[in-house]
Amino acid sequence: MIELENKYYYKALPLLRQVEINTMFAEVVLNHDISGSVYVDCLDNPRTFYVVHSYGMSLLFGDLGNEAFMDKLYHYVTNQSATRHQVEWLQTDPAGRWSEVMDSMLLTYNGQLEKSGLLPEEIERKSILRNTRVNFSFHRDAYLESKQNFPKHGEPIICVTKEQFLTQTGSVIPSFFWRDEEHFAKEGVGYSLLRDGKIASTSFSSCRTGNQLEIGIETAEAHRGKGYALSVCSALIDHCLEHDLEPVWACRLENQGSYYLAQKLGFRPTVTLPYYRLPLG
Repeated sequence: MIELENKYYYKALPLLRQVEINTMFAEVVLNHDISGSVYVDCLDNPRTFYVVHSYGMSLLFGDLGNEAFMDKLYHYVTNQSATRHQVEWLQTDPAGRWSEVMDSMLLTYNGQLEKSGLLPEEIERKSILRNTRVNFSFHRDAYLESKQNFPKHGEPIICVTKEQFLTQTGSVIPSFFWRDEEHFAKEGVGYSLLRDGKIASTSFSSCRTGNQLEIGIETAEAHRGKGYALSVCSALIDHCLEHDLEPVWACRLENQGSYYLAQKLGFRPTVTLPYYRLPLG
């Protein structure tokens, strides 16, 4: 794994376009819309790519077979050399055999941890975990039909402002997906539901490429289970429909709240693939 200078990120785009899953988070890195890193098998004519979004999402795609790359990949995903400074969530191109490679690395590394004598909680914290990533397709008619039965809230829903961009807290918020408030104001969009003047739930564009807009959602813990996420997501989907944009949704299958919320909003599961949590080690 050799880090690629950002002026050469374009070299990854032809192969990325052949990956038949939602790759929007990787595309915005390659297009310099958000910070990230790209690692390759060689600099002159790279054929294997590992793209990391600054939020901690990563994508592995391209050719297999470079042993030096494989060796460095193992050290990277296990973080035995402490080169990574955050937990990552990795998905791989399902058309290749990368999931087999990752499963083999997972078994090897986790097996070593089991024999290490560490406490069970330490083993769990350091292990590579295999979850499931779900891609969805949007069905306009299903959404419009469901929308007729959405609950009505008296709380106001407003467009996300620059001030809210800068001050909102949470784990999935606009500032993690855009360079700054000016970038978001120019190319992004979001809607917040206010409760007693404070943000209770926000739906926003986490990625925007071409005519597609990927939806991010954050609801304050004290306001979950009240249907607020449904309302703000509906506002964002309406914006998409008004501006000829395709709304895009993806989540972990294990995130049952997001999984079922998507289906209430007219999304239908289309693809599932392994989703690896890479620990700090």
